[in-house]
Amino acid sequence: MLTVSSTGTAGTKYALYQQICEQLQGLLGDERNFVANAANTSALLFDSLPDVNWVGFYIAEGEELVLGPFQGKPACVRIPFGKGVCGTAAAELRTVVVPDVNQFAGHIACDSASRSEIVVPLLNWGRFMGVLDIDSSSLNRFDDEDREGIESIAAVFLASQVTNDLPDLSEEAAER
Repeated sequence: MLTVSSTGTAGTKYALYQQICEQLQGLLGDERNFVANAANTSALLFDSLPDVNWVGFYIAEGEELVLGPFQGKPACVRIPFGKGVCGTAAAELRTVVVPDVNQFAGHIACDSASRSEIVVPLLNWGRFMGVLDIDSSSLNRFDDEDREGIESIAAVFLASQVTNDLPDLSEEAAER
């Protein structure tokens, strides 16, 4: 059984995110269930990242995002694409870092304590699956190092979602 230790005291952000990625790979193992892996990813990030008050997933359903596994206070259940930080990341398929949520036009305040936010879109072989959303009660909590680290964590999570229905991009398949 994997033992998860608090990594908030790592010397650098790079080291912190590298350690979280390694722990996440071990935690997810061969499990392929989206909900189980999203739940464990949320819990690991909530426990490991300093100064965060909400970590979770919103799952794509039609033209909106629906609340998935998370850690933190109760949250908005449905967010239309293009609305708020999560909906913007979904509509634009890019990571959105917001230093001050009060300065983000159309911000959806689920937890009034949140002051900054980062949202990473989840793309698996070009298929949009949802977003990973992380909030902090501090202004300017997330920077480029956090963006790179959280995008790396999202990549580890997405690797756990590889299934048999994905395209075969091997050279053998290309020759067929």
